[in-house]
Amino acid sequence: MVVVMHPGADEAQIEQVIEFLNDDGFGVHRTTGVSQSVLCAVGVKRDFDVRRVKVLDGVADVYRVTEPYKFASRTWKQENTTFEVDGVTVGGNEVLVIAGPCSVESEEQMEQTAAHIAAHGATFLRGGAFKPRTSPYSFQGLGEDGLKYQRAAADRHGLRVITEVMEIGQIDLIGKYTDVFQVGARNMQNFNLLKELGRSEIPVFLKRGPSSTIDEWLMAAEYVMSQGNPHLILCERGIRTFETYTRNTLDLSAVPVVKKKSHLPIFVDPSHGTGIRGKVLPMARAAVAAGADGLMVEVHPDPPSALSDGPQSLYFEQFDALMQQIRLIANALDRTIRVPAEAAA
Repeated sequence: MVVVMHPGADEAQIEQVIEFLNDDGFGVHRTTGVSQSVLCAVGVKRDFDVRRVKVLDGVADVYRVTEPYKFASRTWKQENTTFEVDGVTVGGNEVLVIAGPCSVESEEQMEQTAAHIAAHGATFLRGGAFKPRTSPYSFQGLGEDGLKYQRAAADRHGLRVITEVMEIGQIDLIGKYTDVFQVGARNMQNFNLLKELGRSEIPVFLKRGPSSTIDEWLMAAEYVMSQGNPHLILCERGIRTFETYTRNTLDLSAVPVVKKKSHLPIFVDPSHGTGIRGKVLPMARAAVAAGADGLMVEVHPDPPSALSDGPQSLYFEQFDALMQQIRLIANALDRTIRVPAEAAA
């Protein structure tokens, strides 16, 4: 249930409404807009008469939230969510680009990648230090050494770090190095992990599970937000279908659907969505045209030698072409993509 207070409601009236809802067994979360406060009352009260709240002093209106997710719902928050990550606004007018290798393999690899993507307008450096692999014999990541290489390279080139957290026991360690926690597709419904990340102040980047509906994805987001962390980014990365020509089927229709159902920013990962580098650029262009707030793409100095996901990783020159192309599309939609200082000069 969403309670909208009158613009002129004073603090005493707001507190009275909160106390009334608490006494009825609701948990109440308050957000304050430009001109008025909004209260979200969470609890299972199917027979609750909302008129009891409407008649309270200072209340403008009351709405039932029909979706199973509350905090992620557009009903709860009409305006788009935006937040800052080290000076960069997520969810705003700028289309952000996250780029880097699937796995952190060496200090030199991260340095080369960070220097190149920063010079062409990326804002985040991605890379996995702990890798969830289908085979136990595949490269599993460098662990803390990988985190150190990634953090140092990002800092040298003015980038922010995003890296995957796989389990609760990794949160404290990874939190010392990252600006954003990535939750991979395999962990989208690891609810204990999501709840712990919800108690963190570090933003969470939540990838859609390969067999998940949009509502299930938003319910996963609700697990994070219900614990107090509102800084969440959704990422469409493809779903599993019967098609075999691509690694996954990239569901770009999820972008406008999520935009209507939720206020959260949404990114698209065309690298995992297609699994083939030659298809990444056209799907990246389509994602920006569909209204995505950002992209996550895999880039490697030497894709054929990559220890993971080489076939879907872009060469540096392909990344340069991608940035040029999506910048034109973003501009046509009255959005922006960062132009490096050297190019702007």
